[in-house]
Amino acid sequence: MSAAPQTPAAAKARLHEGGEIAFLDIREAAAFGEGHPLFAVPCPFSRLEASALALVPRADCPILLIDDGDGTAENAARRLTACGYTDLSYVAGGLPAWAAAGFGVFAGVNVPSKTLGELLEHDHRPAMIDAATLAGWRREGRPHSFFDARPPAEYAKMRIEGARCLPNGELAHRLGAAVADAATPIVITCAGRTRGIVGALTLRAIGVPNPVYALENGTQGWALADLPLDRGAQADPLPALDAAQAQASRDRARHLARAAQLARITVAEAERLLAEPGRTPFLFDLRSAEERAARPAPGAVPVLAGQLIQATDQYVGVRHARLILMDDTGLRAALAGLFLRALGFEVLVLALDEAPDAAIPHVPPPALRAPAQPPVVEARSAWSLAQTGVPVLDLRASAEWETWRLDGARWVLRGELPGVLAKGVRRVILLGDAVAVAAAAEDLREAGIAATWLRADAEACAQAGWPVDRARRRMSREEARDRVWFVHDRHDGNREASRQYLAWEMGLVNQLDEAERAAFGWVPIGAPP
Repeated sequence: MSAAPQTPAAAKARLHEGGEIAFLDIREAAAFGEGHPLFAVPCPFSRLEASALALVPRADCPILLIDDGDGTAENAARRLTACGYTDLSYVAGGLPAWAAAGFGVFAGVNVPSKTLGELLEHDHRPAMIDAATLAGWRREGRPHSFFDARPPAEYAKMRIEGARCLPNGELAHRLGAAVADAATPIVITCAGRTRGIVGALTLRAIGVPNPVYALENGTQGWALADLPLDRGAQADPLPALDAAQAQASRDRARHLARAAQLARITVAEAERLLAEPGRTPFLFDLRSAEERAARPAPGAVPVLAGQLIQATDQYVGVRHARLILMDDTGLRAALAGLFLRALGFEVLVLALDEAPDAAIPHVPPPALRAPAQPPVVEARSAWSLAQTGVPVLDLRASAEWETWRLDGARWVLRGELPGVLAKGVRRVILLGDAVAVAAAAEDLREAGIAATWLRADAEACAQAGWPVDRARRRMSREEARDRVWFVHDRHDGNREASRQYLAWEMGLVNQLDEAERAAFGWVPIGAPP
């Protein structure tokens, strides 16, 4: 089955019709970061099949592809057809044609979520505190509770000393264990703007009486004020709730769902909705790792509530998809649902405490096929073959290549295959993870080239006698097309990059056309207490 070309105008109209559609940008990360349509979801060709299977788990969901007008979309459509997808089309002429038609091109990543954050700031005006004022509070010893809304891995990269890692959703859920009283001011920070804004508004949404502030421009604003950042801090364990605090979370969840008219469902209803034909369902488990281990949910996607709001397009590839949001008390799910509904998704809340003895909903396996992995070759055999002239292609992420390289191996992206190989090559060795290798092997197989997978790491290759170059080498922006370079060093002391990034965030709303602005719903949050 061949994919149907669509004019940019027809493609854009489909995005705003209200039905389900997966708009997949198959260009590599660098190109995506420099500019893409607002609702395009990153799905780089180098990892196409595996990414698509996670982002679009329904075989007959309509899929619209966009490339650089270079023919990659037709190739990607063939690959996705082989996976079992049945409704494929692409934007004729790719992004150049889209831009030439006068349609918006947005730089950066997670743009719909970031745009929602700016709309929230405009609509609800959460209280802000600037870096200088907060620094003054700290010097004076003024009481306040200070939280970082990001997940532990980001918190470890850099934080403001004294900020406690309690990601969005978790703070509201664990408020009774994290904040001593109802009067102490609460300050929430992130790296920039969105999660601080969302964090402040989640507390307003549940009626927290404390004064709540978002730190203006987060850690970047702090650094721009010439204040120090702390690096390498480890997040403390999440505070445990006692019985009364857990009940408070349940009560807040029910009240929020009623006030915001969020649908709450039972386990049985979730089972039925997950299997309903014609809709693309996602089941997200918003509990902590410890909670999931105590009551596992096979098939559900584990994610922090705040990250699902912040980076929705990394988890959901289908506009207007059905999202079943699951946790124990229902509060983290209801809070996430409040914002995800504004992004155009159907949202359903499942509180597991409502049926503590019921089985966790079962996610039906998708009727889709991933590419097969090629045979594995051991390091010693691979080195012997390489010495006879068999090409070795390194498909790892460019950041990994920068740390170590095998003698004679060539770093490539999937889209360069098989063109980078000399005429007459019939066998290659592929180095990389299972996803990248399986994807590239499909293209090579079609070209009549047999691939084997070198699964060994640097140590195993060195032990086999293979020379390993461990000197740190930097790739240029032109070479490392698999990573986002858009103001990439804003957290590494580049003040101008931080200014550019913050200006980009604050300018997103002004880029929206009428249809794009209408695609964002209202978030019903009460006035400050």
